[in-house]
Amino acid sequence: MTDLADLTATELLTGYAARAFSPVDATRAVLDRIERTDPTVNAFVRVDAEDALARATESQERWRRGEPAGLVDGVPVSVKDILLLRGGPTLRGSKTVKAEGQPWDEDAPAVARLREHGAVFVGKTTTPEFGWKGVTDSPRHGVTTNPYDPQRTAGGSSGGSSAAVALGAGPLSLGTDGGGSVRIPASFCGIFALKPTYGRVPIYPASAFGTLAHVGPMTRDARDAALLMDVITGQDWRDWSQLGQAPGGFLDGLGDGAGDGPGRALAGLHIAYSPTFGGQVAVDPQVAAAVRHAVERLAELGAYVEEVDPDIAEPVDAFHTLWFSGAARVVQHLGKEQRELLDPGLREICDQGAQYSALDYLAAVDVRMALGQAMGRFHSRYDLLVTPTLPITAFEAGAEVPKGSAHRRWTGWTPFTYPFNLTQQPAASVPCGMDGDGLPIGVQLVAARHADGLVLRAAHALYEAGVADGVRPPALAQH
Repeated sequence: MTDLADLTATELLTGYAARAFSPVDATRAVLDRIERTDPTVNAFVRVDAEDALARATESQERWRRGEPAGLVDGVPVSVKDILLLRGGPTLRGSKTVKAEGQPWDEDAPAVARLREHGAVFVGKTTTPEFGWKGVTDSPRHGVTTNPYDPQRTAGGSSGGSSAAVALGAGPLSLGTDGGGSVRIPASFCGIFALKPTYGRVPIYPASAFGTLAHVGPMTRDARDAALLMDVITGQDWRDWSQLGQAPGGFLDGLGDGAGDGPGRALAGLHIAYSPTFGGQVAVDPQVAAAVRHAVERLAELGAYVEEVDPDIAEPVDAFHTLWFSGAARVVQHLGKEQRELLDPGLREICDQGAQYSALDYLAAVDVRMALGQAMGRFHSRYDLLVTPTLPITAFEAGAEVPKGSAHRRWTGWTPFTYPFNLTQQPAASVPCGMDGDGLPIGVQLVAARHADGLVLRAAHALYEAGVADGVRPPALAQH
């Protein structure tokens, strides 16, 4: 019999409707999976089994009456511990955040929409301190490891969510992405993740990293991500920069209705394939081969593919100015003793960020605007840009950069992800193979601002074509 923890959200909902099993059955299976796997990977900072089962019981009764509350009624969901989830503290991986003395009675916008749609919250997932880097370890909660190799990192900063989804500890998770933070761990852990167009998913409280920061779905496949996007993109007045509901439904826009298939979904699209950003990035040969295979499959499915590079001059200095300034703002209120509790790397970039002037910041904004214009011009010709999500696979856990790296900061090994936070474009990571060590590889799909549905449609076509079929994590191989 199939373990319910291995089913996607879509499959769970189909089973609920057919009364083949119940939300309580699914929630118990997920809680059992968490109990079995989390001691190895450390994906969760808090699990509330009692509340989850209570919500699942309420959902079970609604399904019994044939009156589900919404699109994900009864589906187990986890939430990155950067986003507010009422009823418990949001600690953000920091010893400087006090759990006591605060009401913790408010949901973040995306969490509120999930609650309205009947989701079952199983817990909060790990993050590096304040989500500052592309791997997941923190002074407060320790190191989160990779489901495929516990000696390797899960990536970050949404590493807990990616590990949870990969291990069947809930099919849906909410992550945040300020420089690749849903796409990096998705690539390392073999799952799907979408960074939506900025503003498409409302954010509250506002991130100190400003308009670099996005909330996005982390799921088993693109169909589940489209379903989750239909839930979390509702309006919320607390985010003054929100875009509101997108026209049409993301799930309905996948292009696999009557008579459609992956080929029809992609037919006629113009796709630019940039394997190395014009020779700027050294890509591991195994990663390059897997990504090229995915690109060849896109062409076989009817897309017009051209190997061409976008006009992206290395924007890392501008990104660092914006990112480090935001980090400095996060800890600005802390006294000397509290600052000593911070992750040393975070403390270092905060000190650097505090030295930037307003003119430095505005100069970085100028670079950002020029990059956005260049990508807007690029997408007037090409519907999608395809790159590796990352040039490498997962490296040793507990390190910000791989051993022997010439780079000091995590941005050195994430050159394909953070530029699209600067431009606010939708970008997704789709699993596309494994390396010789049995570690997942991801391919990145990028579209023009507001074309989130196109990214999801192309990603779904890759799933339908079998490109994203992966190997189960070793911890689940015998399960």
